[in-house]
Amino acid sequence: MTAPPSQAPVVPPLQVGSFSLRSRLVVGTGKYRDLEQTRAAIEASGADAVTVAVRRERLFDAQGRSLLDALPLDRLTVLPNTAGCFTADDAVRVARLGRDLLEQLGNAGSRWVKLEVLGDKATLLPDPEGTLQATRELVKDGFEVLVYSSDDAILARRLRDAGATSVMPAGSPIGSGRGVSNPEAIAVLLQVLKDPTHGGQPHYPVIVDAGVGTPSDVTIAMELGADGVLLNTGIAHAADPIRMAHAMRLACESGWHGARSGRIPRKLLGSASSPWSGTFVHIPGE
Repeated sequence: MTAPPSQAPVVPPLQVGSFSLRSRLVVGTGKYRDLEQTRAAIEASGADAVTVAVRRERLFDAQGRSLLDALPLDRLTVLPNTAGCFTADDAVRVARLGRDLLEQLGNAGSRWVKLEVLGDKATLLPDPEGTLQATRELVKDGFEVLVYSSDDAILARRLRDAGATSVMPAGSPIGSGRGVSNPEAIAVLLQVLKDPTHGGQPHYPVIVDAGVGTPSDVTIAMELGADGVLLNTGIAHAADPIRMAHAMRLACESGWHGARSGRIPRKLLGSASSPWSGTFVHIPGE
């Protein structure tokens, strides 16, 4: 439905399992200069869900404050992250620790987890076997599992069928800033997971995760048909993280609208915007 000219179209919430997210941008909480900058950047991003690496959440700054002390937990849902895990067993253990922590705080994030089972420290790409194994175990344990995955469409389908609440393919390696370096692979993955003619589920949430460096990367991911984008380094390591967070928010909204606006077809040759022939209009005074 076309919105009235005076009314900006609204991006609807993103439904991920039992969670309804107002923003389709999910941001991380690591790598910032200090806790004040962390909080300001999150607010500028408009995100209402943030990832927290369970392995480091108890770290304190020079004033003895923990990360969770700095976050407005009354407005944010924490998404525990098994970052730094290289085996399925380790990831499952860390996920359960995160659940216990957030249950003590009364945060709804205790019901879900961002699962990472990494293959090695050089690429930080996911280990397919370990990821699938941990997904099955955590789903059986009652978690809503958002899975950091490669762009392999077949693996993505197996993760979905194993009960993953969302599959989160990497646009490029974590922290690389290379953006969506595999748009065709992401497009195939989206087709397999979402197109009913391929056994897909149109409303299954797919969130592009990792590698984002600029707002245009976010827009590209959304224009491909992703439901959301998760990023951290692209904001935290920018020269001006607060301004960049604001830009990423606008890019996410822009890409969502662009994907649903019906772009013009690509053509090999040019096509004039004005007709070559027509009635001459006389402008008074000329």
